[in-house]
Amino acid sequence: MTAIFAFLHHIAFVVIMLVLSAEMLMLKQQLTLTSARKIQIYDAIYGASAVLVLIFGGLRVMYFEKGADYYLHSAPFIAKMILFLIVGLISIQPTVTFIKWGKSIKQGVVPTLSDAQNRKLRMIIHVELTLLGLMILCAALMAKGIGYFDN
Repeated sequence: MTAIFAFLHHIAFVVIMLVLSAEMLMLKQQLTLTSARKIQIYDAIYGASAVLVLIFGGLRVMYFEKGADYYLHSAPFIAKMILFLIVGLISIQPTVTFIKWGKSIKQGVVPTLSDAQNRKLRMIIHVELTLLGLMILCAALMAKGIGYFDN
């Protein structure tokens, strides 16, 4: 059972990375009705995957791995959680932007996105991907027991 939850946790994390990368690529191109719809779908998948990462990760910490006490005394684990929180917070602005597109998309109108807004969205996604990459480093350190401290 431990391996299944680890697998599901990792798959959900990979999906986050993939859909953010897809959003980035789509924002580099001219926005169309089709691409705007896809970006909204990708962002919804991103949100669902983030929830799954938390659920599967929480189950792993509490029931299937080394136990909550171990993880709560691991500096890389704490750093990983802080990074995940930061990614979640900075992802709010792009999500709100994509949700606001809903009305115009339903009317068959391509949402307007200035060059400055587009650059800002891409920059936020770049930062998210970078922080997610740092989370992978934290996970590797954590798995090797590096940064564990006692009370």
